[in-house]
Amino acid sequence: MKITLIAAISADGKIAQSTGQSSLDWTSKEDTRFFVEKTKEIGTVVMGRKTFETIGKALPGRRTIVLSSTGGSKAERFEGREGVEWTRETPSELVARLESEGVTGLAVCGGATVYSQFLEAGLVNELFLTVEPVLFGDGVPLGEGFGRVDLKLVESRSLGAGVLLHFAR
Repeated sequence: MKITLIAAISADGKIAQSTGQSSLDWTSKEDTRFFVEKTKEIGTVVMGRKTFETIGKALPGRRTIVLSSTGGSKAERFEGREGVEWTRETPSELVARLESEGVTGLAVCGGATVYSQFLEAGLVNELFLTVEPVLFGDGVPLGEGFGRVDLKLVESRSLGAGVLLHFAR
């Protein structure tokens, strides 16, 4: 299965200025358009509960899976939303299940905890990072707690006022 990490980051490597902030608050229309096109092309997306809370619904035209380690009221208030699947599987378990279902691609769409888990498990094949022209100083990093991941640059191009970087392992 091809696993693609997709993120918008500030020029200082943050995916948000604060927890719970939507990337729509600071990213370009071009990045949003790229995200929609790429995730529809891939077909299946996974994100964490906090990222899902900033969206609040399934992504149209894509299978939407929410990876959540917490239960209780936080997850329950979103359970039952049409088109949204919830799981407590590890990334490796989720990928194995999806492969057994015939899924050939998965887009990992945030947040930092989910990015970190997929990187730590060595599951990510490629990354699409949109670097937006903003510095947050403090903020939420792309991820942490995983070892070194060597990448090669496949493509770079302008995307609005930012730059889209495509890396592969």
